[in-house]
Amino acid sequence: MNIEDARKTYSSVIKDFWTERNSLFHQKEEAEKKYNETGDTTFSQQAATLELSFQAVDEKYNEYKDFMSKIMELHSSVSNMESSKQQGEAMAEYAEDLAKIMEVARRIANGDIVPPQDEQKLIEYDPELYMSAKNMALMNKMKKKEKYESLWDDEEPTEPEDPNEIADNTEVPYELPEVVSVEEVVSTATAEQS
Repeated sequence: MNIEDARKTYSSVIKDFWTERNSLFHQKEEAEKKYNETGDTTFSQQAATLELSFQAVDEKYNEYKDFMSKIMELHSSVSNMESSKQQGEAMAEYAEDLAKIMEVARRIANGDIVPPQDEQKLIEYDPELYMSAKNMALMNKMKKKEKYESLWDDEEPTEPEDPNEIADNTEVPYELPEVVSVEEVVSTATAEQS
């Protein structure tokens, strides 16, 4: 099961257990209040049964809640790791492009012939550097000119993947708690009391 599916499954289960937990707590308090008012032991027994059911539901609720916390930490870790990886790749790509820009400027300054798209990239990056390189080229006019191929591939840039999407699709490496219904937990707790 991937993280996204686990989050959906267990958040729904947690909500059900939270609702039942609150309901049992209020029912138990009401039964205790009626016992204190009337002294009727039926209410005392009802409160005791509700307390056992509350404890069983609360235990399961906490188990699911703790598991969900682990899942959320894992999601956050995977997402952060992917973001860091993408930032590192972007920085490496930027450094590579900067080195290419500087090489194009050097070639132009030497009076060599560079492809128009390389010249355009230099203009876009730093118009002043381009003009400086062109001025240097005028001074190097007498020198034999070399003709170069483009330093940039014609690859289209790819859109980086969403780190949250990658995290959502990561498989959960933990043992998944068995999903049981609130009714099963309550009936088991009630049966154990009998």
